[in-house]
Amino acid sequence: MPQKGKLNLQGWMLIIVAALGYFVDIYDLILFNVIKHDSLISLGITDPEGLKNNGIQLFNWQMGGMLFGGILWGILGDKKGRIKVLFGSILMYSLANIANAFVTDIPSYAFVRFIAGVGLAGELGAGITLVAEVMSKETRGYGTMIIVTFGVLGAVLAAFVGGEEYVAELTGNPKGLSGLIHAITGTSLENWQIAYIIGGVLGLMLLLLRVGTLESAMFSKMHHGGAKKGDFFALFAQRERFLRYLRAIMIGLPVWYAIGILIALSQDFATAGIIKVNGEVVNGHAVMYAYLGLSAGDLLSGLLSQIWKSRKKVVVTYLIFCVIMIFMYFFTTAGKSVAYFYWICFLIGVSTGFWALFVTMAAEQFGTNIRSTVTTTVPNFVRGALIPITWAFKLLEQPLGTTGSAITVGLACILLALLSVLYSHETFAKDLDYVETM
Repeated sequence: MPQKGKLNLQGWMLIIVAALGYFVDIYDLILFNVIKHDSLISLGITDPEGLKNNGIQLFNWQMGGMLFGGILWGILGDKKGRIKVLFGSILMYSLANIANAFVTDIPSYAFVRFIAGVGLAGELGAGITLVAEVMSKETRGYGTMIIVTFGVLGAVLAAFVGGEEYVAELTGNPKGLSGLIHAITGTSLENWQIAYIIGGVLGLMLLLLRVGTLESAMFSKMHHGGAKKGDFFALFAQRERFLRYLRAIMIGLPVWYAIGILIALSQDFATAGIIKVNGEVVNGHAVMYAYLGLSAGDLLSGLLSQIWKSRKKVVVTYLIFCVIMIFMYFFTTAGKSVAYFYWICFLIGVSTGFWALFVTMAAEQFGTNIRSTVTTTVPNFVRGALIPITWAFKLLEQPLGTTGSAITVGLACILLALLSVLYSHETFAKDLDYVETM
């Protein structure tokens, strides 16, 4: 069993499994935004308003599943173990991915996205919790940095696989993966169906790495003790603990505002002439460049936090950068090339690349008996917060206009995050071997 402070072969195996798991997790999470138009058109939705509204509705079903799954997996992680949650969640979202390839209508699509969301909710929290408890308090930031930096590249694979033109260029088949597979096997599947199946198969293959991974020593010690564990409602029973938990959630809001509004709706913004980019913007390309930026940003933020020996200073720096990028997104792209717009998407990704720090800070603020519950629910509440963020955006769109609404909602998210991080305690090098009194 990996001992606290010693990163042996089993410790590295945990980091590898968690990083690969998050890679497939992000692939599935982002894939829908890449192929939503193609999949909805295949199901008979063709008008622009129908594509936009059904796309938002289905994404919200996925986010709702992640809200529910975050609570479920978080509690199970503290009661039954981090490893069981890590692999259980991978199995669920992998099977849901495969099922997603064969939906025939919007209700079945929504149901499968909800189930996929439940599965997707567990992997990151379990992985971060495991690595935080296995590595030494001075170096665990490197472990979480590796997980998120590599994991977010799953979005790049999703953009590549989901973007038919990339595969078409690589394979020489004008119909991309669907054409290539039809030529080899005679099976007629559309590109978006194949993209979902690939995600499911990747996840199932990852389950083979379960061999050789062991539970963290901190959890085993706590599990055999008498501490009350996995009590989600205990987070609300005490004012100080509740505010600590609420601040942990608020810090991550700008990340999913950027992904869910600026990036996910970039094609809609450009098509409607709001940004007035000189050329055709494709969602899949915007997602790919944004997540390349996120990966670079997470790598940099992780390194800075180790150099500065502070989580808070890095997050505040990134929030300021994020404000600058929101204004550049809306006010410097008019008449510019598509390439320039994608460069802005990349920089937006960099500016919100503090996801690893945000989740690490959540893990570091709570005791072992409730750490999994917190670390799993916090990022999923942030993802689920995209539902009210989207509602607020649509509600303010009429009185403020699309640009005014997007900027107002974005600045509100950043203000909440800034206040939350300023009132949070510094957690760098904090000893995690303790339990919460409940």
